[in-house]
Amino acid sequence: MHSFNRKRVLVTGGAGFLGSHLCERLLERGHDVLCADNFFTGSRDNVLHLLENPHFELMRHDVTFPLYVEVDEIYNLACPASPIHYQHDPVQTTKTSVHGAINMLGLAKRLGARIMQASTSEVYGDPAIHPQPEEYWGNVNTIGPRACYDEGKRCAETLFFDYHRQHQLSIKVIRIFNTYGPRMHPNDGRVVSNFIIQALKGEAITVYGDGQQTRSFCYVDDLVDGFLRFMDTPAEATGPLNLGNPGEFTMLELAEKVIRLTGSASRIAHKPLPQDDPKQRQPDISKARALMGWEPTVPLDEGLARTIAYFRGRFFA
Repeated sequence: MHSFNRKRVLVTGGAGFLGSHLCERLLERGHDVLCADNFFTGSRDNVLHLLENPHFELMRHDVTFPLYVEVDEIYNLACPASPIHYQHDPVQTTKTSVHGAINMLGLAKRLGARIMQASTSEVYGDPAIHPQPEEYWGNVNTIGPRACYDEGKRCAETLFFDYHRQHQLSIKVIRIFNTYGPRMHPNDGRVVSNFIIQALKGEAITVYGDGQQTRSFCYVDDLVDGFLRFMDTPAEATGPLNLGNPGEFTMLELAEKVIRLTGSASRIAHKPLPQDDPKQRQPDISKARALMGWEPTVPLDEGLARTIAYFRGRFFA
């Protein structure tokens, strides 16, 4: 890419699972990438292979504090995203979503930069409508143990749309459904990484409740492709936009797939269902299909095989 076409792009949470894959793709597009992360759940290991690239810069920074840099676009991904991590310090989790949004929106306003917010399917709570369209307002517990994340993200969405209406800021808001792939944190408590680690250790695979609750799993490459496509859409396409895989699987089905693909002798152990754990989660992605022709292309078995290979090579070699 010619230097006059090169954008300078800020990715907050850029050393995390999703952020590191996004940084890679932005560099492949020929942009300069500034990766900001406080390393609470992100890791330098996720971006070590990028440090020698002259167009990549890594900065230790917490988004709850203002950041003064010069960039053309901002992807705001900073926030712990698994229950184990976001419930560790719930007050800080809410601050990360809310103060982080205020600080990044303020930066975007000063620069006239386009900004994307990584929101979440958790804004739908335990949904009473299935699958979930963007128009659905959700069924949420505002004072439960998951609320620090759910409500923090809902407030961030509010701030984004108020900045858009009040200051004509160019915004994009994406609601991310369950995503998996290489570089997931091994101890984040998310179901895919949990099942894979347990299977590779030969431990019992923990399924909560009867295992009939469902999730839809999107491979990370598909999700990042959706990020980039949405950022390239016209300014009037603000979202919120669901991104996820509409293929729906029960927890038991996922556990059985992981056991088969790892060749593990693990058995399945049932435990009580955590409070406010959604029973169903499936995205309606008709808007993403219509707007930018996007839909996931990596089947669950293929994505799981790649993710298992990563965990086996990284932690069990």
